Amino acid sequence: MTKLPELLAPAGTLDAFKTAILYGADAIYAGLPGFSMRARAKITADQVRAGIELAHAAGRKVYLAFNLFAHERDFENMPRVADMIKYLKPDALIISDPGVMMWVRENFPDMPIHISTQANICSAASVKFWQAAGARLCVLAREVSHPEFRQIREKCPDVGLEIFVHGAMCMSYSGRCLLSNFITGRPANRGACAQLCRWKYDVILREHESGIEMPIEEDDRGAYIMNARDLCLMPRLREVIESRPDSLKIEGRNRSEYYVGAVVHAYRAALDAYARNPAAFDPAPYMAELERLETRGYTTAFFDGPAGPDAHNYETGRSVSQYHAAGVVTATDAEKITLELRNEIKCGDTINFIIPHSDANISVKLERIINAANGECLPKMSAGQRNSLIIPREWFNGVSDALVPYVLAYAHK
Repeated sequence: MTKLPELLAPAGTLDAFKTAILYGADAIYAGLPGFSMRARAKITADQVRAGIELAHAAGRKVYLAFNLFAHERDFENMPRVADMIKYLKPDALIISDPGVMMWVRENFPDMPIHISTQANICSAASVKFWQAAGARLCVLAREVSHPEFRQIREKCPDVGLEIFVHGAMCMSYSGRCLLSNFITGRPANRGACAQLCRWKYDVILREHESGIEMPIEEDDRGAYIMNARDLCLMPRLREVIESRPDSLKIEGRNRSEYYVGAVVHAYRAALDAYARNPAAFDPAPYMAELERLETRGYTTAFFDGPAGPDAHNYETGRSVSQYHAAGVVTATDAEKITLELRNEIKCGDTINFIIPHSDANISVKLERIINAANGECLPKMSAGQRNSLIIPREWFNGVSDALVPYVLAYAHK
């Protein structure tokens, strides 16, 4: 029987930690506050520690991203970093800079080291280099094809290999694009990318003598010339599993807890279905679940080799999904549940719930919008300011006792 790889989920907030644990992630990665590729993440050190304690209590691991490319000023802060690592007690550090790796080896000799995708590892030779330097696991570049991965796995049987299976793609080599740095002063390789590749562009021909600006007409592909679709390897998950990666990584430390929980739920269910009966495994039901998420459309990117035209969405940078996050269950009792909203909900909308470790379909049509703050009935309610509504359990046609705090809900737009 093929051993299942670890399912690794992102967490940029404490709520994302909680939903990743609830929906079945084997491990979670988060940023070392102020020192990772998601420098703008809002999670605090105390929240990361709380997330790590929750994960450890549930038997899950947590890896901390310390994968910036360090300048001299960063090394001046290393005593503070050392204190942070001792306080948080992660299961591994994710790094990309050789100098940072040397510092970790000297100051935390027993700390497992994972090499970040930022190191752009594309060959067995690079894997062996980092393994010889002390790495326990290498995260391969998104640009590595599946045939290349199989070769690397064959040549590197005794070191952990991790691949991305889901999440945003970079139109350049991951983290090496200079558009953001050049135009906005926000460097991609220090976690502050402004994602200028998602913007709509007009190409202007300027005639300097007359001062006339002449817009060049767009072709039938529109103007989103650099807008990469999101990576999704669910349709090829059988091939992924059978090539024996050690870890499957979901991108998204800046994503909502809804996104994290929904993606983890889909991949957890798919992996478990494969384990139960590999010969009968069908990714279609789990792909349908992922299609409900707000994304730019999906691509298998470099899985089969160089990315083709389907790797970009030339028409729009907006979501192609017909659904959006409705909210998150924050409290329950025998008579009702409380749903904190993430988008506007109207009377008559149907709310669908994603049940942890289950394919059960629990939904409810909202006969009334009941404001949790004062019991007032409204025609609609907007998200924001922790606005919540109450759903009486008597409205459910099916079993609703699976609805516990941090269960996610979605609705048709």
